[in-house]
Amino acid sequence: MTRIMTSRRHVIADDLRRQISTGHLKAGERLPSEAQLATRYTVSTPTLRGALALLQGEGLVEKIHGSGNYVRRPLRRITYVGGSGTSPAPPLRATIRTTHLEAHGDLPALLNVPPLSPLTEFLCVSQDGKAPHSMARIYVPRELAPAGCTSPEQLRARLAGDRPPLSEIQERLGARLPTQEESTALRISASMPVLSLTRVATDITGRVVEAALIVLPGDRADALFTTRLMANEGTPTE
Repeated sequence: MTRIMTSRRHVIADDLRRQISTGHLKAGERLPSEAQLATRYTVSTPTLRGALALLQGEGLVEKIHGSGNYVRRPLRRITYVGGSGTSPAPPLRATIRTTHLEAHGDLPALLNVPPLSPLTEFLCVSQDGKAPHSMARIYVPRELAPAGCTSPEQLRARLAGDRPPLSEIQERLGARLPTQEESTALRISASMPVLSLTRVATDITGRVVEAALIVLPGDRADALFTTRLMANEGTPTE
C-alpha cells in the first residue's frame, strides 16, 4: 500500500482553515506576521507563504500590500450586466487617474486609429466599502476626453454627453490570471483568475469613441447577457 504524504504547506493551510471556520480567527482579523507563523509552525518562510497562497486562492485570506495577511470578510457578489455595467450598483468609492498617451500596442486596432494617435486613459479603481470591487482602463480619443472627472458615474455621464449617439457596443468576455498590478489593486492571489471584459463603443458615424478594459475578481463576479426576442410578425400575442 502506498502512503500519501501530506505536504507541510497543506498541513498549515488545514490548521489555519480550521481556525477560520471555527471563529478562532475572525473575519477582518490580521494574521500574525509571516515570520511569526513560520516560527510557530517550524517551517521556512517560502513554505509558509505557500500555505497562505492556498488560502488566498480559496478566498479565505487576503494579502494587503504593506500591511499583512487578513481573514477575508464575506464579499458581496458582483454581476456585470452586458451593455450597461455592474448591477446592482452598490455605493462605490473610486479613484480615477488620468493619463495622456499615444496609441501603442493593441490600442490602435482596438480603437481603430493610426498608431501614435493621441488618447486619454482613465484608470478607475473602485471599492465596495473596504473591499476592492473592480478595475477599469478606459481609453478615449483625446479630443473627446472630458476633464475633471472624480467618479466613474461622472465620467460615464460626461463621455455620453458631447458625442453622437452610439450605434453599437461590442463586448468580449474572457478569464485569465491577473497582472501584478491587478492582483495588488483587487487584493487577490496571483493564482486567482479574473473576469476580463473588453468593451468597445462605436457611434452612428462608425467611429470608435471609447474602449474599456474591465477587470473583476473571479471569485465573486458573474456576467449576465440578456437577448430580448421579438414576436414574429403576424404571430398572435395575448
